[in-house]
Amino acid sequence: MSLISMPFVDSGLDITLHVVAAVVMITTVAAMAIGFWKIHELPINKAHKEDHHQIGLITALTWIGFLWHWVWVLAVLVAFVDGEKALRRIRDVWHEDKLPEPESKQYQVKGEEANNA
Repeated sequence: MSLISMPFVDSGLDITLHVVAAVVMITTVAAMAIGFWKIHELPINKAHKEDHHQIGLITALTWIGFLWHWVWVLAVLVAFVDGEKALRRIRDVWHEDKLPEPESKQYQVKGEEANNA
């Protein structure tokens, strides 16, 4: 026996360790692929669950997202943000009447103008 020897060589144990390592590696890669697929399909599942009006657009953006990842982010935004509700809120904010200034400020400004004159 040499000073530097390889453990488990020429024994039945080395084959067992290789098989276990291969199973662990294949299982890990498969679990990562399934997890990636589930996350990638999240916008489509949300669109179907909510009966979204833009299911076709979300599906196309999700598939294109495999090549360009920023498109997948756009699909997530379209799927999770209620566009009609957001537009109504923006419209309401845009058309809100401006609140009148408090009277004390108006009198204070007029008083300062009178003092300066």
